Amino acid sequence: MKLLSFSHKGRESWGAQIGESIIDLGKETPYPTLQAFIASPDYARREEIIKGKAATIAPGEISYLPVIPKPEKIILLVRNYLDHHQEVVAAGLQRELSKFPPIFMRYWQSQIGHNAPIIRPKASVELDWEGEMAVIIGKGGRHIPESEAMSHIAGYACYNDASIREFQFHAKQIAAGKNFVGTGPFGPYMVTPEEVPDPNNLKLEVRLNGKVMQSSNTSMLIFKIPTLIHYCSTIWNLEPGDVIVTGTPGGVGWSRKPPVFMKHGDVCEVEIEKLGILRNPITDET
Repeated sequence: MKLLSFSHKGRESWGAQIGESIIDLGKETPYPTLQAFIASPDYARREEIIKGKAATIAPGEISYLPVIPKPEKIILLVRNYLDHHQEVVAAGLQRELSKFPPIFMRYWQSQIGHNAPIIRPKASVELDWEGEMAVIIGKGGRHIPESEAMSHIAGYACYNDASIREFQFHAKQIAAGKNFVGTGPFGPYMVTPEEVPDPNNLKLEVRLNGKVMQSSNTSMLIFKIPTLIHYCSTIWNLEPGDVIVTGTPGGVGWSRKPPVFMKHGDVCEVEIEKLGILRNPITDET
């Protein structure tokens, strides 16, 4: 099942994409947001809840919002693909694998939806792509054992952790370069777990203006999804709708010789097997 958040005729809502049409579940259920539905007991009955409801909206009629527009927490991983770790080592910035998942936070205000423009800020000419798989938490909890972690997942989605490299490298704390307005594409929808039997074996590809820049597989993750959920739940109470963005593979722009960065007029696509294509044009800040 594909679930998404969107704006339609000036009203924010959420729904399910069935084939080429969308059911407006903000109208058809008592839940005002997808996050509220995920947190409800009805989420386990989602097939039954949706059955018989009419899909009356075409994707071309909506503006996509981030899958979860306002998560309480957006937790992202650094250097969590073996091929990306190797290119970081080659650049002389890191030598040893981390013993624990290296994480940082992104704020929901930086997120955008599918088709919305990624904004290259006035302060930067080094806007980079990072295609990633996002894990959306369904059942919350604290100290979740790895053996139970997968049962806490509501779904998976594409994410582009677009990065302002100058600000990322201003200091050892990288979050400044990861939280600019309009730099966190998330979508176009989330896919529920029954449609993704093995999230640890999905092809991931990023294309810039049609040219493949990143091509890898989630099997390259250093810290796997159960480990990430367990580790994060050791620090926080995970809540329904929280998002864990699992890291990017090799092939980012700053590691290339010469470096390649996104600019006004470009189009960046993140495609993950079974999870769809997240597409965003690039525009300069005005």
